[in-house]
Amino acid sequence: MKRFFCTCGQQAFFDSTECVKCGQRLGYDPEIAAMVTLEEVSDGVWLAGNDPTLGGRYRFCDNGLQYRVCNWLVSAGGHYLRCRACSLNRIIPYLDKAGNLRRWRALELAKRRLIYTLLSLRLPVVSQWENPQGGLLFDFLEDKRTNAEVAEGFVGTGHAGGVITINVLEADDTERESMREAMNEPYRTLLGHFRHESGHYYWSRYCESGRKINEFRALFGDERVDYRRSLDTYYLNGPANDWSRAYISPYASVHPLEDWSETWAHYLHMVDTLETAEGYGMVNLHAAEKGPSAWLDEWSELTMVLNELNRSMGLADAYPFVIGEPARRKLEFIHRVVTS
Repeated sequence: MKRFFCTCGQQAFFDSTECVKCGQRLGYDPEIAAMVTLEEVSDGVWLAGNDPTLGGRYRFCDNGLQYRVCNWLVSAGGHYLRCRACSLNRIIPYLDKAGNLRRWRALELAKRRLIYTLLSLRLPVVSQWENPQGGLLFDFLEDKRTNAEVAEGFVGTGHAGGVITINVLEADDTERESMREAMNEPYRTLLGHFRHESGHYYWSRYCESGRKINEFRALFGDERVDYRRSLDTYYLNGPANDWSRAYISPYASVHPLEDWSETWAHYLHMVDTLETAEGYGMVNLHAAEKGPSAWLDEWSELTMVLNELNRSMGLADAYPFVIGEPARRKLEFIHRVVTS
């Protein structure tokens, strides 16, 4: 993610709503990928104050106004009350339940970061309200672990038919860490779930049919292999001891579709982190402007630094993975799919 600044020169952050130095109101405009310094000109209408050429007249997303879960802006002259990210929601948590507003805030922040990266890669981000056949929606669901009044005993995070489902429990750090330990995962984050499930969505758009399917199968395997049997085998026996030779993570070895989505998620990790590192002068490479081999080399150097910094602080590795040659070829394929 690139760096954002207030007009006073103070750095702002992706979820900022006001400058910590001068108190100026801030909002994020996804259409121009910029943090906008705002001046109120009428009730609920704000003018972009940091750049007269923007000419924007804005309102805050309705979810930000009502619940303070969003800092994105919508055009004051438009018909939409919710921003480009919030308009993708189909189901949100039951907010009268204790803890759910906090969980929803965390879910929305992770989702907006995903949408930021997808838009920066010029991938189509359209809701099913606008495109019922090919659009995207999000369901944030509870099960009985957080709400005894719902029918579902367990809700899994997943994707089906363009709808990404995230269990709201994933927004609880302690619960997510417990699940990470129970499932023997080296890395499990809320943002990682969003990125992984978006991989399933974009696979269905770009690889399921058409010219890329043969190249996909040559790299990842035949996705027509029985998925349920593959999943059962994985949870019964665990990954093969040599999984790191061909896969980017243990879970990627479950099935070709999970291999794609895990690799896709790592690709988004890399793009976003490299852009952040470039913003702070740590690298000289912008992932969107160079070939995959160049930014993969840059990534390897950067993650060694990140891991050593974490170890110096007594923390676990920030990126506990080693990218072998087969996984590298898969990442290069995803780069070609995205850039095409």
